[in-house]
Amino acid sequence: MRVQSLTLVAASAALLAPTTFPDAPPPTRPGPQAQFRSGHQPQSGPVRADRSGPRMGPVPPPQTGPFPRAGIPGHGVAPGEDARDEGPVSAADLLARVRDCEPVSEGRYRSDAGAPADIPVCGARDAVYWKADLDVDCDGRPGDRCNSRTDPHFTPATAYTRSDGRALDAERLPYVVVPQPSDIWDHREHDVRGGSVAAVVHGDRVRYAVVGDIGPRELIGEASYAAAKSLGIPADPHAGGTDSGVTYIVFKDSEVEPIEDRAATRETGERLAREFVGGR
Repeated sequence: MRVQSLTLVAASAALLAPTTFPDAPPPTRPGPQAQFRSGHQPQSGPVRADRSGPRMGPVPPPQTGPFPRAGIPGHGVAPGEDARDEGPVSAADLLARVRDCEPVSEGRYRSDAGAPADIPVCGARDAVYWKADLDVDCDGRPGDRCNSRTDPHFTPATAYTRSDGRALDAERLPYVVVPQPSDIWDHREHDVRGGSVAAVVHGDRVRYAVVGDIGPRELIGEASYAAAKSLGIPADPHAGGTDSGVTYIVFKDSEVEPIEDRAATRETGERLAREFVGGR
């Protein structure tokens, strides 16, 4: 749930020592400048501080270059092989691959405003990852489920846009949110951009999404309505989400284009996840 007028507390700038993630619990792309979002008032259930702070427009990358991995059919597959024949990557295999954490962030993030700053961004050769809650981002193109009536802090903007220039559709497109670049962590320095591919794990489910929006600088753990629903997480923008147990794995130097191509996201995500688990 979202709580209004909560102040973001600065996250620690100290370098982090390696840590280990616990086992996951059981299930239970440039765009217009977005507006400030304050928190929701909870309607029922336990109070859980949620998103607060600026929703911002696109962040230009520090440098440009080719995107060699995603979008190249058959990358990482030997001639004559079809990676899709190998079957899907399991949640257990992905979680085992990210059990250990070598922090790449200079500090730690909060899951919600007022919560402890205890979430590092971890790094591997081909991915960055973190384990957090999931707060529902309903911003973007208005629909039946995501609009100013269902979400008092709804804004029809996302940091990255579709190929036709319109905002992303949170109801239909699974996307994840990365924090605004700061002295805690700058995703651009790790080859993460709008359209980068992510594997999101909750319980025994693995779903593939794109990086689609940018959130407050000190908070982490947010994904679109469609992403939450696909993971079996309550997707109500006002009172949905989950407090913990979601692992976000974003593959470096990857991109789906156009960003709204969900089939390409799944195919690319499955391939990259297989390579990641295989240690390629």
